[in-house]
Amino acid sequence: MARGLPKQKPIAGVKEVIVVASGKGGVGKSTTAGNFHLSLPIEHSKRVGLLDADVYGPSVPKLMNLKGNPELTDNNLMRPLMNFGMPCMSMGFLVEDTAPIVWRGLMVMSAIEKLLRQVDWGLLDYLVVDMPPGTGDVQLSITQNIPIAGAVIVSTPQDIALLDARRGAEMFRKVNVPVLGLVQNMSVFQCPQCNHQTHIFGSDGARELARTLEVELLGDIPLHLNIRETSDKGQPVVVSSPDSPEAEAYRRIASAVVCRLTEESR
Repeated sequence: MARGLPKQKPIAGVKEVIVVASGKGGVGKSTTAGNFHLSLPIEHSKRVGLLDADVYGPSVPKLMNLKGNPELTDNNLMRPLMNFGMPCMSMGFLVEDTAPIVWRGLMVMSAIEKLLRQVDWGLLDYLVVDMPPGTGDVQLSITQNIPIAGAVIVSTPQDIALLDARRGAEMFRKVNVPVLGLVQNMSVFQCPQCNHQTHIFGSDGARELARTLEVELLGDIPLHLNIRETSDKGQPVVVSSPDSPEAEAYRRIASAVVCRLTEESR
């Protein structure tokens, strides 16, 4: 590694780390991360945890229907909160629901360090990290401190979102993190009354960007009321409506990611 950068150190008990990222906010990254990580044990019998690294806007407590403060082990490590059989950790467990986190960079880096190093994850095949949007200090700190098996980039098909998604993909490449592929979220809206399909945010933009970047399009997620409602209730669609086409879309993405990780490890 470059001189002066911290030496990467694996997270105790975690075999591989997968980061789910986006170039900008509002593209459904956290919803994708939550449903994606829940799909991995369903499809591939993997032990999986979820780390919410979005310090300023943590979404995992709401998405996973979790409240409370982590207990401490005898070694003074935080125990993740559990739901759906999955361990989860978030800054949202450590502050009040409505409390704004008004911190400067050094305080944020200290918080990230604690979330990475002071959590007892047990034994995991994968730790999925829901990254904050953008390409700032948190992203660089995480990629420099821990080995990452690969990054999943989430974007809508909209041109403005795709510009930032490309910046995110290029950032990971610069820090030698494999880009496993892109997820095209909110790809199409189907009217529940007449079944007419409308591409509200454009069509195939992420597919074209994946072709430009020479990475895989991992899958398409529709713009569907069921995804929004189940996420807001803290009952992600892959567990509350497992037989729905929306849940199947997330499971296909999980399978594609596992295949890409296998290819990267060869």
